[in-house]
Amino acid sequence: MEKATTAPQTLTRREAGKAERRRQIIQAARDLIRETGNAGLSMRGLAARAGVSLATPYNLFGSKRAIVVAVLQDVREFVERFSILRVVDPVERIFAALDMSIAFYVGDPTFYRTVWAAVLDPSDGVRGEILNPQRDAFWRGLVEEAARAGAIADDVEPGLVLRQLEALLRSVMFDWVVGEIRPDRLAPMARHGYALVLLGAAAPSWQGPLKARVLEAQDALGGEE
Repeated sequence: MEKATTAPQTLTRREAGKAERRRQIIQAARDLIRETGNAGLSMRGLAARAGVSLATPYNLFGSKRAIVVAVLQDVREFVERFSILRVVDPVERIFAALDMSIAFYVGDPTFYRTVWAAVLDPSDGVRGEILNPQRDAFWRGLVEEAARAGAIADDVEPGLVLRQLEALLRSVMFDWVVGEIRPDRLAPMARHGYALVLLGAAAPSWQGPLKARVLEAQDALGGEE
């Protein structure tokens, strides 16, 4: 007896309409963040920009917070893209993730300057959506992977290494947001700082490659501006 085949599921017209309205709202939110320099968003302005009723964003997302989360779903795309990289060395994986992050930022500078301004403003409610547990878990996993491989000295706490890397990145991103670092210097400046932090935490056998990374980034920066 032949097995019955299951026809591929297709969206109903109603579901397709909802999906399209969600896409319109997310795109409108991203455009408004770029144009206004404000990641907080106005639901009335958002609805008008998306060409939908004021009730539609609430009906489809439930809250402004959920819309911000949806706008920042490129975090999911980032993790998916990173997962297919053929990088085995645990320290190289940290730098690969850093390079990919910087590429996202400089690829859409108006949007990400606004997002990072929200990160750096403790009074901005969007901060909690950007610095979310999923993002923290991703980076924590990379540092812990390096520690398990022996790249980090036994007496150095990986969690504190992660905090130092995050503090370094926030400092570099602040300078970029306020225009003190040119886009072409953002990546080498971040790499230089990461290499210095990891070199200080490294087990002896891993210090050579990290010292080489420090010097490589130093050469790319070409001295102080």
